Amino acid sequence: MSTVVIFANGKMRNRAAARRVVPPAARLIAADGGSRHCAALGLLPDILIGDLDSTPARQVERLAAEGVEIRPYPTDKDETDLELALACALEFAPQRIIVVGALGGRLDQTLGNLALLAAPRLASLDVRADDGLQEAFFIRRQAEILGAAGERVSLLPWQGDVHGITTRGLRWPLNNETLLAHRSRGISNQLIASRAQVRLSAGLLLCLHHRSVATASD
Repeated sequence: MSTVVIFANGKMRNRAAARRVVPPAARLIAADGGSRHCAALGLLPDILIGDLDSTPARQVERLAAEGVEIRPYPTDKDETDLELALACALEFAPQRIIVVGALGGRLDQTLGNLALLAAPRLASLDVRADDGLQEAFFIRRQAEILGAAGERVSLLPWQGDVHGITTRGLRWPLNNETLLAHRSRGISNQLIASRAQVRLSAGLLLCLHHRSVATASD
């Protein structure tokens, strides 16, 4: 499966766990300050993109000297650096996009990052924000969740109520049911095995999977 990994400029709580979500043959894109996460993991991005206000000029020069493609943008722009990076990733027609460093830190940035993953142009791809300890992705029709028994899974309606939800492998199952956007019913479910399935008939469902430390460090 062709994969692009984007490093955003958010928090990376566990380097070892984050490194494990990066496939060996993935194309790497650093969204401005995400280049620091690449450096921390001993990785060299293929592309550095953004307004470069979070990457020191010396670092930009060093990356360019090492063959990294630099795509600078003005600071006064309508898109965040991650939005630019996602558009860049689509140029390579990937089947999967993993965004590292998109969760945690500023609440506005985190919510904005999640909203970007819901874009219609990404609907046919497997797109996940994943730092190794937790992953977040949108379910439009069906999805699998891989982990370990006892790990927390929250299913949150996004952009309105979500209908016809059926789950397997979760402690509190749903059987062709509706989750309402203004209710908290889908929060803090649990895996009862290493695999769970979610299906729905209409709507957009945000899945948040919190891995155990033991699973993340395997």
